[in-house]
Amino acid sequence: MSDFVIFGNPVSHSKSPLMHNYFFKKFNLPYCYGRYELKDSQKIIEKFKSLNVKGANVTIPHKEAAFKLADEVRGIAKKIGAVNTLVREGDKVIGYNTDAPGFLEAIKDWKWERALIIGAGGTAKALSFVLGDVFILNRSKERLKFFKDKKTFTWDSIDDFDYDLIINTTSAGLNDNSLPARREILEKLFKNAKYAIDVIYGKETPFLKMAKEFNLKTKNGLDMLVYQGVLAMELFLGKRLNREEVAKIYFDILRG
Repeated sequence: MSDFVIFGNPVSHSKSPLMHNYFFKKFNLPYCYGRYELKDSQKIIEKFKSLNVKGANVTIPHKEAAFKLADEVRGIAKKIGAVNTLVREGDKVIGYNTDAPGFLEAIKDWKWERALIIGAGGTAKALSFVLGDVFILNRSKERLKFFKDKKTFTWDSIDDFDYDLIINTTSAGLNDNSLPARREILEKLFKNAKYAIDVIYGKETPFLKMAKEFNLKTKNGLDMLVYQGVLAMELFLGKRLNREEVAKIYFDILRG
């Protein structure tokens, strides 16, 4: 029986159990962290309670459902509208978001002025909040309603291709060779960009492969995974940690 889990669909690729179980072992903590493939987002809090876990991470595609269904939402998650960390507090399940500050830490060495986020899900919402004046590109118009204070485009309406930083927050390329937007759109974006980051980790996605063909500096989602994981662990344990020390522990195990 796990004390902590990650909910996702798919979830078999997740490195969170490796990271957090290594941390528990390193500090002789009597906890276990597992995976749970959840197909129905609407059952996330019900499942959290029935599994009787102390905390959970939440990944694609459940972050927005976790926000809506948590007993209480705290911090920047309230403004973002997406939850990636759940913590038990008495009989309540409290939702937080550590994606946003984790992402900022991941790109702290990059100097950029204009950023474009591809996708309009929970991760896109989190990043749009902390990155400020960003632009959003999504296949369809419906999900762009959340970003009413941002400049948004669909694949058919985009007419601005001048950005330093291109961010893929979709699941395109996670289990296939798809791109997060049409190739001709990405070609125009990459011609002007300096940096590309994909929140997917553990593989070089077609998005990043293509970005390298245009000589962009690239990152996958590993750094974001580590830093959001450090912040999530603080919430799980209910105390402030030496963040750089914990990040190093996570990087050590993930990079072998």
